[in-house]
Amino acid sequence: MFLPLLSGLVISIDAFFIGLSLGLQKKFKFLYLVLINLFLLVLCLIGFLIAGQVYEFIPFDTDIVVGFAFIGLGSWYILHNLIGNYIKKRRGNEQNEETSFKTIIVIGLVMSIEAMIITMGITFIFIENSTILIPIVVALAHFGYSALSFYLARSKYIKKLPVTLSYVISGLALITYGLMALFLEIM
Repeated sequence: MFLPLLSGLVISIDAFFIGLSLGLQKKFKFLYLVLINLFLLVLCLIGFLIAGQVYEFIPFDTDIVVGFAFIGLGSWYILHNLIGNYIKKRRGNEQNEETSFKTIIVIGLVMSIEAMIITMGITFIFIENSTILIPIVVALAHFGYSALSFYLARSKYIKKLPVTLSYVISGLALITYGLMALFLEIM
């Protein structure tokens, strides 16, 4: 039981960097982060319930699905941010770090779907030992990490960190977890 919960805490570390990047943006309020994480909890619970049903229909080892899902998510985070910054630079508005309401909604959806996939992945890997604690730990870890880093970003020490760096690190954390899932499958 300890390993599934530890996995939920470890893989949720990407939320730290998401909270950091959101905290660096002046328009983003802590209330938005709370709302995102409430939606995230609901999707984690749904993911947990779906995982048990879906597991029966996957004819091959689910570690492969989990590995490629996380590699895809991490790559998407990195590419989306780098391409977005390139487009901003080409348009000449690279100094504008403000977040639109549409972007906040997209970030919330992506973060919530990513947490749902995390919950499903952990449930797939530890299907025998899975309990309702898995989605709760994933959701609480996401909220704790993102809230902590959100407030750190508002401090005078972290403001100089480029937003792009936090997205790249977050993406690399997801890719690493995906590679670990694939590597464990090969072993």
